[in-house]
Amino acid sequence: MTNATPNPTDRKSRPARGYNPETTPVRAKPGPPTKHQLALMIWVAVFPTLTVLNLVLGEWLATMNAITRTFVLATIAVPIVIYGLMPQLHRLRGQFLTRLASTS
Repeated sequence: MTNATPNPTDRKSRPARGYNPETTPVRAKPGPPTKHQLALMIWVAVFPTLTVLNLVLGEWLATMNAITRTFVLATIAVPIVIYGLMPQLHRLRGQFLTRLASTS
């Protein structure tokens, strides 16, 4: 059976050196993006993705009708944007807002 009382010499049970919960400011996480910020983030993700896909697949896409071409582009672009680019943009936005808040 283990002792439930934390050992004060155990590094895991001690707070980090220099940490004082009464004087160390707690950084609040930035809230969700506004609809304008989200629109800009989506545009920043979608435009380059579609541009690259059109440059890479342009000749192959040119053989298709407009509906099929749109379906193929959307099928490739949406996962890239949603799972690849948007999480990175949300992270960058959070870092930017945190840095901005710490300088003011």
